[in-house]
Amino acid sequence: MSIATLSQRIAQATRTPLAVGADLLELAIRFYVAKVFFLSGLTKIRDWSTTLALFHDEYHVPLLPPDVAAALGAFGELAFPVFLVAGLGTRFAALGLSFVNAVAVISYWQVLSSAAPALAQHAFWATLLLVILFHGPGRISLDAWILRGGAGAPDARTLPRGDQLTATR
Repeated sequence: MSIATLSQRIAQATRTPLAVGADLLELAIRFYVAKVFFLSGLTKIRDWSTTLALFHDEYHVPLLPPDVAAALGAFGELAFPVFLVAGLGTRFAALGLSFVNAVAVISYWQVLSSAAPALAQHAFWATLLLVILFHGPGRISLDAWILRGGAGAPDARTLPRGDQLTATR
């Protein structure tokens, strides 16, 4: 048996388990990022007077009045994660959360610049959001289901993977 034949057999034997693993990893990334931002949004609305005080005194969001920045931040942190979890409009949701994340870093830079662990968290979230933006939601998503044509569509294992779906969107 040649090395090429052996390589092809290994590739065929591992294709489905690796695809399932990739699907689960994409789902886990979406759920993790959604949880982080959604919990932050819940914290904002749980005590709105404290949130407004923070936006007036601590967070320095450029170009927006503090009350508007607080409302938009809470909205983004509560709405976009729902779309991420569902895998619906996933790239749009990831872009929205990327913007929320960037604004958070910019508006709280006076603290984050000297708090390396906190800044590293924002960088980690940004990296995961970039994975979603560039790779897509994966096959376990409403986006993929819609792309397949709904319930009567072929098995998801026969569909192209992330970056190959991009060409058809």
